[in-house]
Amino acid sequence: MVKIAFIGAGSFGFTRNLVKDILTFPLLEASEIALMDIDEDRLSYIKRAVDRIVKEGKYKAKVTATTSRTKALKGADAVICTILAGGVQVFRHDIEIPKKYGIDTNIGDSRSVSGIFRALRTIPVMLDICRDMERYCPNAILLNYTNPMAMLCRAMQRESSIKVTGLCHSVQGTSEMLANWIGAPHDEINYVCAGINHQSFFIKYERNYKDAYPLLREAVKKPEIYNAELVRNEMFIHLGYYVTESSGHNSEYNWWFRKRPDLIEKYCTHGTNWNPGVYAYILNEYLRREDSWRDDIVAWLDNPEPLNLKRGHEYAAYIINAWMGGEPFKFNGNVPNKGIIPNLPQDACVEVPVYADRLGFNSVYVGNLPPQCAALNNITIAVEEMAVEACLTGDPTLVFQAVAYDPLSAAVLSLQEIRDMTNEMLQVNKEYLPTFKHFIA
Repeated sequence: MVKIAFIGAGSFGFTRNLVKDILTFPLLEASEIALMDIDEDRLSYIKRAVDRIVKEGKYKAKVTATTSRTKALKGADAVICTILAGGVQVFRHDIEIPKKYGIDTNIGDSRSVSGIFRALRTIPVMLDICRDMERYCPNAILLNYTNPMAMLCRAMQRESSIKVTGLCHSVQGTSEMLANWIGAPHDEINYVCAGINHQSFFIKYERNYKDAYPLLREAVKKPEIYNAELVRNEMFIHLGYYVTESSGHNSEYNWWFRKRPDLIEKYCTHGTNWNPGVYAYILNEYLRREDSWRDDIVAWLDNPEPLNLKRGHEYAAYIINAWMGGEPFKFNGNVPNKGIIPNLPQDACVEVPVYADRLGFNSVYVGNLPPQCAALNNITIAVEEMAVEACLTGDPTLVFQAVAYDPLSAAVLSLQEIRDMTNEMLQVNKEYLPTFKHFIA
């Protein structure tokens, strides 16, 4: 029996949908699904949800639920991680303190000041998971969905022997969006996308093996398309290649869009796909979920309509099937740069085409990125390398230096202001930073 462990299984929508996909594969339909979460209440509800999927699908799967990570991991063949270290009441400081200093954040979970501090809180937990895997399931693969993706994967790939990759929806989501913009069925599209997580570039985008970039350049001239992704379309117009992940995220990752109120107003408040900002999202959506998640789950559990058990498109299900001996699967994953992209640093975490099979994760050589794309990636990688090193060594000064080179922070603040902000952030986070002995940079 294949054993698949979910660490942080209390994410109702994600766990439910991924289990549904996993059990559609003949190799996996009799798996043990080991659900683990520290919240017993959430765990009991997600156990009921997975039990319903198994029952309606007439699968032979076994479902277990535990608050013990050790029990969940023992003998696992694959581990899926979707955790949040610290919770919303800590995460809100990642947004509110930089805002006080003049840094306007939109999403706040991957890069800039907020992403760095989320990494400092989360890396120790992820490394603990890896150490447990080394004890209890050393041959298992680890599929990470937790942000900040690149920094977490870099730390795990550097410090652990576990086969680990990070999975994100941004590559396939962007590819489908671009196909819609040029009126092409997605099965007519082929592409090569490479770089780093949330900042990968489509260095090739073709329709029926012909360059589709001329079609995209025409498409973004249409106001309804241009306005749908203001930041990313501006980057495409000026840099020449299309970047993954939303305009909300990308507005935080560079110098160009959030350094002045007039630029925020022009590029970061309008557009049909624009997320108005994580500050409101934290206070409203996150906290609403804390109040209403039981009602949402009970409504799903009590809905008399039969479940739609058709397989979806989550990478993890296909990867686990390939790992257990099924059809090899190609995806864009986060892996160490072993010469895959020569003009990015060796061993940095890069997001590139990968084949999953019984041997694990087999990365595809990409070659050099266009220099304008590599320049942006290299700056981000430098910040992330400092942040990871700071966490592993407990060096608060290196945290400050990582923040100092963050493009958004540097566009808005002086070095002394950045140091003051970093020290304030270290103080409010100190109980969640176990690798640090000192909290003044």
